Order: sequence, then C-alpha cells, then structure tokens
Amino acid sequence: MLGMAGLLAGLLLLILLTMRGFNLFILAPLCALLVAVTNGIPFWQTAGSTDFIHGYMNGFAGFVSAWFLMFLLGSLFGKLMEHTGAADAVALAIINKLGKAHAVAAVVLACAVLTYGGVSVFVVAFSAYPMAVSLFKDANLPRRFIPAALGLGSVTFTMTSAGSPEIQNWIPIQYLKTSPYAGWEVSLVVAIFMAAVGYAWLRNMINNAVAKGEKFEGRDSDPIVGGRALPHPMLGIIPLLVVLGLSNWLHHSLQQAALIVALSGGVLTLYLLNRRYVQNLDKALNDGVTGALMAIGNTAAVVGFGSVAKLTPAFDAVVQQMTHLPGPELLGAAVAVSVIAGITGSASGGQVIALPEIAPTYLERGVDAEQLHRVVAISSGALDSLPHNGYVVTTIRAICGESHQNAYGPVAIVTVIVPLFGTLLAIGLFELF
Repeated sequence: MLGMAGLLAGLLLLILLTMRGFNLFILAPLCALLVAVTNGIPFWQTAGSTDFIHGYMNGFAGFVSAWFLMFLLGSLFGKLMEHTGAADAVALAIINKLGKAHAVAAVVLACAVLTYGGVSVFVVAFSAYPMAVSLFKDANLPRRFIPAALGLGSVTFTMTSAGSPEIQNWIPIQYLKTSPYAGWEVSLVVAIFMAAVGYAWLRNMINNAVAKGEKFEGRDSDPIVGGRALPHPMLGIIPLLVVLGLSNWLHHSLQQAALIVALSGGVLTLYLLNRRYVQNLDKALNDGVTGALMAIGNTAAVVGFGSVAKLTPAFDAVVQQMTHLPGPELLGAAVAVSVIAGITGSASGGQVIALPEIAPTYLERGVDAEQLHRVVAISSGALDSLPHNGYVVTTIRAICGESHQNAYGPVAIVTVIVPLFGTLLAIGLFELF
C-alpha cells in the first residue's frame, strides 16, 4: 500500500512542480528518490538488490545512448530550417494560401507540414509561433488558444501517424520488427479523424470565447514577422521530401538506422539549397546541438523517473492489471503504454519503458505486430501531454508566454482527449477488419 502511495505521490509531485517551473534535471531524480524510498529500494547497490542510483542512471543513459543521434540530427534540421528562413517560407506560403479568415487552420496546417517532414516538434513550435501571433492578431482571436493550435498540428495526427519521421513512430520498430508505415490504412483514417475533430473542437472553443468578449491582446514582446529575405517555399519543402523519401526507401534494409540516414540527407539537402540564406552557420549549429541536448536531457530525466518506478512492485502490479484487461488485447496494450507515457510525461519515454515489458507478452498472444505498432504509437501521444510534459511546458510558458491556468485546458482537449478517441477508433477498426 505504501509503495503504490509513494508511486502516485512521486508522479503527482513531478506534475505539480513542473507546472511551477522547476527544472526537470533536478526535479525528476528527486521525485524518483521519493518513489524508491517508499518502495524499499536502496539508494546504493547492495548484494543481490537493485538500487536507486543504477536504476535511474541506466534509464537516463540508455535513452540517450539509443536516441541521441536522432535528436541531434532532428534538432540540426529544424534549426537550419529556422535560420535559413525555410520554415518561415513554408509556413507563410500556407498562411497566404488560406488567409486570415482561416487563421487557426493555417497554423495547424503549417505545423503539420513541418512535423510530418521531420522537424522536431519543439522547433516547429518556435518556428510557427510568430506566424500564429500575426494571424491571431489579424483575426482578433484570443491568444491563449495559440498553444492548442500549435499542439494540434504537431503532436497529434502527424507525430504518431504512419510514415512520420518523428521518433514516436520509429521506436516500436526496434521491438516489433515492423516498418514506419505499419497499419497505414487505419492510421490514415485515424489521422483524418483526429485532425477534423480536433480542429472542430478547437474552433468551437475559440468561437465561444469570442462570443464572451475575449479578443487578441498584444504585447510589446510580440515577434515581428518578416524583415528579411526568405527562400522560395519549395527550397524548404524539398528537404522535407528528402527526409520522407529516404526513410521510406531505406526502412526495410536499415530498420531504425534509416531515420539517421534520412535526417542526415535532409540536413545536407537543406544546407546546399539554402546556404546563401544562412546568416550565421556557427550559431545555427550551436543552437541545434544545445536544443538537442536540452530536449533529450529533459526526456531522459523523466525516463529515469519511469525506470525507477519500473523497479517497484507497485509498477509491476499496475502493468499486470493493464495487460489483463477484459476486451481486445490491443486495448490492454494501449492502456499500458498510455499510462506509462503519462507517468513519464513523454510519448517516446513511455514507449521505451513499456515496450520491453509488453511487446513480448502481446506477440506471444498472437497480436499482429503492425496493429500493435500503430496502437502503441497513437496511444503514446495521449496521456503523455499531461501538464508536466516537456513540449507542453515549453510551448505554453517559454514560447507563448501563457500560464497553464489560461492555456492548458484547450491544449489538454486537443492533445489528450482527441488522441484518446483516436486510439479507441484505431482499436475498433483493427478489431473489425
């Protein structure tokens, strides 16, 4: 009983203090230590026991070791897209095509194109935010909905869909021996569903807020769009297509390493096509490296928390209950992955912790690997977006300058509730067909 209480207390403390802006590098191990103490896990190694130090650091270092190159190349690709103006050019082309009458749709679509093209979701948020502010200002829409618009386009129907170069779609390959296009027919239906429902729900929330008198409120710190020469939008789209093309061509032969090659090709193509627009290459590269270290470090910090939680009897009890739920086998897998992603505050971290535990179990029960891949990917992108999620904290507070109190409600609906519905739809379609 104490062990389960400690596990829940550690998670709750992690969520609450993250919302208050505490540093995850300090907070995550402290919360993990609380879990360890309440579950009788020794601080340092003793004969025949697993200890807190090794449990946390094995989880932290293991995630970094497995995914650093993907994070690094993805961050470099995104930063070059940003520094060359290619990201702005692509986003502005979409925005100009749709116009301010469709401000929300333009922001969502711009984020979707960049995310599905392989740009890190963090970089997408930074890149699209200035355009979002400009559009919301022209349409006089409440700015507290900007984080939700960015999130809908970045971390829902694009991040976990078949063919996406984002790592949330590639991690299952390592454990299931599938391809990034696993279950693509159902994935397409679910992606359309999440995009349509998420957009309609977001528009309805915004319309209700406007009807109550909410409007756009400018700030002195608002970014100014424009002011420099931008490349042709195709010079930004071609590198995105290179990433998608290489990952599709090589995934059978190289498996997970195909993403490294694809992102490397994207970085090289992007630089060669747009090098005259690079104002400071050293800064772009340094920003890319720093961004990669911060992104993977924050994720690894919560993966370390999850790794300590994984050592507890309480965690085993939770996994056993989730993997023996009545109903379809895919439902149990979805619940397990989603809950663990919620505990770690990370879709990728949740997959890395959950899949070694559940993949052999469900494969032995005869569950189709491609179906399991797609359900795992989609379900990981639901409860991961709880308030302590790194993307949520960064987008709401650091990028958009909002508070969780004002902005998290709409974010939760489009990045938690809608993906949960999408997961249920995917399971239903797989069961029917």
